[in-house]
Amino acid sequence: MSILTKEKLKKTVTSPSRIAIIVAVVLIVASIVRRITGADDITSAGATGATLRFTIPLLMAGLGGLWAERSGVINIGLEGMMIAGTWLGAWFGFLHGPLVGFICAAIGGALIGLFHGFLVVKIGIDQAVSGLAINLLALGTARYLSSIYFAPNGGDISLSPQVKQPGVFSVPILSSFLADLNAKNIIVISDAAGILGGFVTEVSYATVLLFLLVPISTWLLWRTRFGLRLRFCGENPVAAESLGVKVFRTRYIALAISGMFASLGGAYLCMVSASVYREGQTAGRGFIGLATVIFGNWRPTGVLAGSFLFGFTDALRVRQSTSVHAILLVIVILGLLFAMWKLFQRNYKVFGISALSSLIVGVIFLKVPKIPDEFVTFFPNLATILVLVLLAQKLRPPAMLAVPYREREEGH
Repeated sequence: MSILTKEKLKKTVTSPSRIAIIVAVVLIVASIVRRITGADDITSAGATGATLRFTIPLLMAGLGGLWAERSGVINIGLEGMMIAGTWLGAWFGFLHGPLVGFICAAIGGALIGLFHGFLVVKIGIDQAVSGLAINLLALGTARYLSSIYFAPNGGDISLSPQVKQPGVFSVPILSSFLADLNAKNIIVISDAAGILGGFVTEVSYATVLLFLLVPISTWLLWRTRFGLRLRFCGENPVAAESLGVKVFRTRYIALAISGMFASLGGAYLCMVSASVYREGQTAGRGFIGLATVIFGNWRPTGVLAGSFLFGFTDALRVRQSTSVHAILLVIVILGLLFAMWKLFQRNYKVFGISALSSLIVGVIFLKVPKIPDEFVTFFPNLATILVLVLLAQKLRPPAMLAVPYREREEGH
């Protein structure tokens, strides 16, 4: 391909149009696969609604990890902050309703984030060690507090009393119109209507409010002076301090926001995804949230895309086992299309890896009639590994991520 052709291609396929093309291709492939396999659930409104409920906790953990890492600190303690959010949301939600539950979870998460900041920023404890300590401390504390507060109120040491859920809403006219269009079974069009219907039918108010944190985070981090300073602290804290940026203070703020977001994700789990707190409810979502940060290349929209992908696989796992099997065929077709695109770009390495991966998944689709749930649970980790292998050159983490830093006045 000539240089001129490549330049024209770059100008033609801008970021928004590229996203639109990708969405259209995925939708067409999913529609065809649905008709071939009969797995109607992969484009249903119910699957979309379930995906939203599974996506939000991962999204909150991912945004929490993004805020911390953009400032130069790895927050391994996201899991513990989510655990704290589940407990605080359940207890205060049980006493005073879901709104107070979310507020108290946010405050508690911010305080834990500040505690993490004190350990790693001020004292200088290894960031991974501090995060693991927070995870263990949160797990033990939640169990202890459950035995004191939940057990006498109708729960037990691992289960809270019933918590009132936030209200839900459906968009008038549009919701019924999309449902009718989906029922007509028109190829692609009905599939699009089914997917969109899940976004406007019986959606929790909490879902909408927490989704708004994605554009808010994007605006704060990339459109404000504060965001520029925060990202500067993750790229070059020495230069940032020389220009008058308070690196320690900025990282404290970032970690407080990180803890708040992760804790809100935990509160969502116990008050929207379920209506009770259960021990082990987070199920490693804090760590998957860290994976979405890598998957999304340290961008809020990328974190959102990764959260949707991982949330969708979880949603299918709890709905129809045939849907998970059908998704393998979707992956095979999309993988081969991606391989052909890379061949067109003469990127032979990625072409070979993509083609080989697609063939392996194709063999699994043909030979394995039912995909084990354990594999679906492992999928987020596998997807992150594939992103690291295929797109390693395009990943751009903060330059000084996890590198200890001491302010000048402390003699360093």
